[in-house]
Amino acid sequence: MAQAGNAFNDAHIFRMTDDTGMFQHTRYNVPDLDKGYTTDDNARALIMAVMLYEKKREEKYLALVYRYLAFILYAQNDDGHFRNFMTYGRQFTETQGSEECFGRCLWGLGYTLASPAIPDGIKAACTSAVSRALPLISSLKCLRGQSYALIGLGFIKGTESDRLILKLADSIAVRFEQCAGEKEWRWFEDSLTYDNAVLPWAMFVAFRQTGQDRFLSIARKSMMFLDQDAFRDGFFRPVGCKGWWLRGSEPALYDQQPVEASMSTLAHLVAYEVTNDTAMLKLARQSFAWYLGENSSRESLINAETGGCYDGIMAEGLNRNQGAESIVGYCIASLALGKAVFVTDD
Repeated sequence: MAQAGNAFNDAHIFRMTDDTGMFQHTRYNVPDLDKGYTTDDNARALIMAVMLYEKKREEKYLALVYRYLAFILYAQNDDGHFRNFMTYGRQFTETQGSEECFGRCLWGLGYTLASPAIPDGIKAACTSAVSRALPLISSLKCLRGQSYALIGLGFIKGTESDRLILKLADSIAVRFEQCAGEKEWRWFEDSLTYDNAVLPWAMFVAFRQTGQDRFLSIARKSMMFLDQDAFRDGFFRPVGCKGWWLRGSEPALYDQQPVEASMSTLAHLVAYEVTNDTAMLKLARQSFAWYLGENSSRESLINAETGGCYDGIMAEGLNRNQGAESIVGYCIASLALGKAVFVTDD
């Protein structure tokens, strides 16, 4: 896994992980215990750990799989919902997390279930958690929660998963058709905020699972709309979180978040898988190159000394904190791109 031209450095991953799970934030490269943990981060870290174990088959990565999965299982309530924010003292601060947290947990559980490298006992635990979550999926209203849940269901075999994928895809498609009334605004909402690429990504998965051309058309239109802005300068430049991009206005340039580069990489890889369009693979590589210096600051976001990933690009320069979302997103995108490049180049 390439890391700014050097061998992969997993030190920051282990620095950010204790016997509970992965910490949420840092002060520079030091874990910020005051901010505690989130189930969001541990769900994504679970995917990262599974991918690392698939690639390396080293016991230290399997140990991470157990650690992050245990966190998710503990976060799940008896009714199937997941709590999200946890203090350093291992106390959840809410009785129920967001729908986005729910969707990311389903993504993590589904990915783990689908991995041929993972032991059966881990898969049995994932199956139990998924079974408790499935009855809640039909009630999801948040677009990103629906999208992550759909992506997670794409890894889970069965008629119930297929039925829920169709239901979620229909709901997401209706939102697009209601909002994208103008040719110049082909999007699901009246604004582009965060985790944007997960929406077209879900539509590509929906087409792959159902074969319905309606979903493929929406996936292509929305991805093209997102890409026209993100790559207009010849490199990846995601919408900034200081102002976002509201319909009828200009997209914010800062602060650019690493999660957007990760999601864009993954979404374009799935688009390539579904359509066999090599332009999608090229854009996946360009999205990932944002981490390595092909960005508006012309600086790498990967700290070769610590193994961490900086938390974003601000108007005044890089955000030197190195939180969980940043390093996990970087690792997942790097590992996923490595698989695609290997298949293509071979």
